[in-house]
Amino acid sequence: MSFENFLSQLKTKASELKTEALKFKNKDFLNASMAGSALIALADGSISSEEKQKMIRFIESNEALSVFTTSDVIKAFQDFVAQLEFDKDIGEAKAYDAIRKMKSNDAAARLLVRMIIAIASSDGNFDASEKRIAHKIVQELNLNPKDFELA
Repeated sequence: MSFENFLSQLKTKASELKTEALKFKNKDFLNASMAGSALIALADGSISSEEKQKMIRFIESNEALSVFTTSDVIKAFQDFVAQLEFDKDIGEAKAYDAIRKMKSNDAAARLLVRMIIAIASSDGNFDASEKRIAHKIVQELNLNPKDFELA
């Protein structure tokens, strides 16, 4: 093996390690995002295709989450939806636990709230049940509901 090949392989491995480290670092944000997405999407009783598409576009455009594949995102979302549909109380507890992990990171918490509001509004209607869930998420994150026009 030539020295150039060795360097090339070393760079490739370093890049792979960096990607894996970023996934590990951002896993809590992915889970919080998908928990919030599941809660807000189910707030009105059904999940529209517009809500799903908005969530996927947000994840793909977010630098911190772009390290995850679309299938990783969909699986995390489906896991939260399945938990909520199987047992609403336990599903909500798990979802809010995931969301609360963002409480200490103000920028991530605010981004999360903006994302769930965008998802809720993607079907053209940000209804009272969705606003109620968004307000609860804001409270769980110790943010001011007025900052998001939820007060």
